[in-house]
Amino acid sequence: MSKKIVQKKVSIKNKKARFEYEIVDTYVAGIVLTGTEIKSLRTGKGSIGESYAYVHSNNEVWVKEMYIAEYENGSYNNHLPRRNRKLLLQKKEIRKIAGKLQNVGFTLVPLELFINENGLAKLKIGVAKGKKIHDKRNTLKERDIKRTLDRASKSY
Repeated sequence: MSKKIVQKKVSIKNKKARFEYEIVDTYVAGIVLTGTEIKSLRTGKGSIGESYAYVHSNNEVWVKEMYIAEYENGSYNNHLPRRNRKLLLQKKEIRKIAGKLQNVGFTLVPLELFINENGLAKLKIGVAKGKKIHDKRNTLKERDIKRTLDRASKSY
């Protein structure tokens, strides 16, 4: 008999990204991790708030400043919390991303770090363009209007 392991859903989001940037296109990439890193992620101890991604000169995509806490049972084999990690994408996707990043004002932003149904860590990244201050104000205004409409509809 095979036992089915039940895992809690792990999803670490970059909440600032959708406020600071206008997301043009999204991609889901695998991440090259060590054993203690994936164990730490499964407990939900990570952050992508300050991280960013870039395309390296030899057509590889890397993510920098992604924080994964050290695994508490990791002994001397533990990992560095803020090391550079390689993202796994198809060559066609990397070429498409690199082409979009050639335009002025575009950047590659991590949006969500999650573990899929097969137990593999994935990172959703987005090609984004920075918002201006007035765009951010509009976002706040729309969010406030939506909130008041939801409150009004709940009362009826």
